[in-house]
Amino acid sequence: MTASADRHERFPGLRRRGFLAAAGGAAGLGALTLAGCSAPTATGSGKGDGTPRRGGRVRAAFAGGGASETLDPHLGNLFADAARGKALFDKLADYGADLAAVPRLAETWEPNTGLDRWTITLRQAEFHDGKPVTAADVLYSYRRIADPAKAYRARASLEPIDLKASRATGERTVEFVLKRPTAEFPNVIAAFGTFIVQDGATGFDREPIGTGPFRFVSFTPGRSTVLRRNDTHWEGAPHLDEVEFVVANEESARINALLGGQVEYAHELNPATGRAHEKAGAVEIVRLRNSAMQAFAMKTDRPPFDDPRVREAFFLIADREELVDGALSGAGEKGNDLFGKGYEYYADELPQREQDIGRARGLLAQAGAQDLRVTLDTSAVAAGFTEAAGIFRDQAARAGVTVDVRMGSKDSYWKDILDSGTLCCYRSGAMPIESHISQRLLTDSTTNATRWQDKNFDALYRQAQSTKDRTARAALYGRMQRQLHAEGGFLVWGFGDWILGTSRSLRGVAREAPANTLDWARFDKVWLA
Repeated sequence: MTASADRHERFPGLRRRGFLAAAGGAAGLGALTLAGCSAPTATGSGKGDGTPRRGGRVRAAFAGGGASETLDPHLGNLFADAARGKALFDKLADYGADLAAVPRLAETWEPNTGLDRWTITLRQAEFHDGKPVTAADVLYSYRRIADPAKAYRARASLEPIDLKASRATGERTVEFVLKRPTAEFPNVIAAFGTFIVQDGATGFDREPIGTGPFRFVSFTPGRSTVLRRNDTHWEGAPHLDEVEFVVANEESARINALLGGQVEYAHELNPATGRAHEKAGAVEIVRLRNSAMQAFAMKTDRPPFDDPRVREAFFLIADREELVDGALSGAGEKGNDLFGKGYEYYADELPQREQDIGRARGLLAQAGAQDLRVTLDTSAVAAGFTEAAGIFRDQAARAGVTVDVRMGSKDSYWKDILDSGTLCCYRSGAMPIESHISQRLLTDSTTNATRWQDKNFDALYRQAQSTKDRTARAALYGRMQRQLHAEGGFLVWGFGDWILGTSRSLRGVAREAPANTLDWARFDKVWLA
């Protein structure tokens, strides 16, 4: 079995059933740094048409992580981290627009008949210093990620691999020995943060050496990262000479920089901004339809949300249509307290949950929480967060619940909400449902924002991974989602459009690539007209 063009038939569980859904947040607080050459003045459609032109620097504005930013590809959690990571490094595989795993540094993957050993053959590729990519680099990278003393995001995704038993069987071949049969192993090697680094590499902020399409030039945390074209990249050199990632945490700063010609790419604009500029013609607006999960995360390991009756009451308090209309300006659709709407294995047979204030009051009374008061953490770190917090506060008041909205630091919001507080605004980009579970809902998941911990749930996940038959595997994922729908910690109220802004001179920007998939924020494929 190989990672060829017929992967949908070989890996049917990796298909996506629609253009929707859900991996990581973008956050931060920092100054907008504008460096480098001016943008070309030529106009264009920004739709990827025309003949690619070589040269120039593109400046891309993202929300960042402030002074704590790092170029360590295994530590990244933000969208800015993911974009910089894919520019400097490669993974063995990545997610296509349909969320099927597509080969990157892995030329082929092939399981044994028991699905508990997978052989990866590496393509011929080299690091920026000219050293070839070898099996030793792959094993070192994965063992580094799996270090239990660290909190690398992809650690839970790599859990099925027995890295002590896995070995190099040749200079460019790796035999991964698994702890149990794993039918969807390509999802594991495509997981967020599973970048391949050089054997023995430790420091990444001064001069990171990767295999990606761009080479390191400079890095100032919370301000700017400048990268230069890698002419020897295995997939071909980028069209651009350079790309600069500049930090602009305020959405207004990103759109103003774009309108002023200070940047050519503005990541994550809010719906009102997109609508205002869509027909004006000064810039291009790119809509990645319904690709961002919007939710409130309830900590299930502490009062009041350690009581499932309180969690169910909050599910019933939410008027999802009002939240989509108010917080997303209608640019999205209602959620049903589950991640991955439209994706493979999504439990769309479950009834759509609607607001029921009377039942919510009854559940709160049963839990002894009639006069409940909770703090909802939010931040202007993401589009719609502050609006959603205000709307939900008013909805909760109708059920006798007092919600105190607390504004958090954009610089540290995503880190703060992992362990502190009880209720917070949350969102996610795209990943398979299997990956969402492994990274966010298992007992030892490092980005478990709801603190959901259920040993039986963990066991069901392992059973699903090991089930060869797709129908039986889907049934197991269905059981897990029914449990989450009834008593989980994610109140998923909507799925919103992901909105990008580009200059009219920027071409080649993918328009059907949900955030965190391979072709999203892929600056090696864009050019300046």
